[in-house]
Amino acid sequence: MANKDLKEHPQRDHTDEGLRVEREKSDSEYARRQAAIEEGSDAAIDKARELADESLRTARDNADARLAGRGTPKEQGAVLQERAHEDAALQGERATADAELRDEREDRMRALSALLHLERAETDTRLLVERAHADEGLATRDEFMGMVSHDLRTLLGGIALQSALLKRHAADDDVGRRTAQAAEKLQRFTARMNRLIGDLVDVASIEAGRIRLTPALQDATALVRDSLEAFQPLASAQGLLLEAEIRGNTLMAKFDHERVLQVLANLLSNAIKFTEAGGRISLRVEPVAQDVRFSVTDSGAGIASPQLEHVFERFWQARTEDRRGLGLGLYISRGIVEAHGGKLWAESEPGRGSTFAFTLPAATDSEA
Repeated sequence: MANKDLKEHPQRDHTDEGLRVEREKSDSEYARRQAAIEEGSDAAIDKARELADESLRTARDNADARLAGRGTPKEQGAVLQERAHEDAALQGERATADAELRDEREDRMRALSALLHLERAETDTRLLVERAHADEGLATRDEFMGMVSHDLRTLLGGIALQSALLKRHAADDDVGRRTAQAAEKLQRFTARMNRLIGDLVDVASIEAGRIRLTPALQDATALVRDSLEAFQPLASAQGLLLEAEIRGNTLMAKFDHERVLQVLANLLSNAIKFTEAGGRISLRVEPVAQDVRFSVTDSGAGIASPQLEHVFERFWQARTEDRRGLGLGLYISRGIVEAHGGKLWAESEPGRGSTFAFTLPAATDSEA
């Protein structure tokens, strides 16, 4: 039996990418600031040199004025020669100072680069240690949840079995009928608890990047027929029109039938839950480019744009006063769809209903 997992540690990949981007931003900002500092330093040095040169020119002009008419040509030649030596010495000193400044800057840059490298290496080491602790904690949590969920389901199975026996053997009188009604309630409660346990296990698997699938090449239109058959009685009981639209005779894709059926069940349950009596719900499947697209459209109240951004988050619920679930269905559905290589999204307009759609990659010619 083939199994398919979500990409290993998707949240870590996101963290690593974010860290890489932040480091690039830091490097760019540091280089910009360093260049600005050096540019300012060079400008200050150039300004000081200009002032010094201006003072020297002024002093020389004054000296030339005093020397004019009094000094002999020999004396004036000696002054010019002395000035040439002074200028050459000054240029040499400036060249030496510039070289020393460049060497100092390069040494400082090398030291800062080495320090930054050490700091990043230390950060990476701490991150690896934290991840090791997190892995250990996740492994312990998953093991614990696996044991607890198994034991709870075993106990719930026993309760459901005893409830079925109570209902079957209830006497045909008032007491027996009340007993049968109580047994039916127990069965509903155990079924709901089973679903909640399953949701919590699915969430843990999605977060750990280990949700397991059993994909097989099959006809996607069968999913629509199965979903329509399962939810038609509930929709009719709520006074809703539920209809299906299948565009294409066969739409082959490779997917886990039960998992994708879980996604459709969640979308249809939400549509029935939030659509008033007399409303309409449409389930559609169709080929789109290289994908098979499913969509569930209702005529309910719709979802406002600010809320639409959060519908796939964990524990999100459209109505805070409605606590019939944990708000995990859409989060789990998105994880299942993305594990198949597809995409799940929502479109809505308040007062005009909502559409939840998802895609599955269609089978290639070689697979079909």
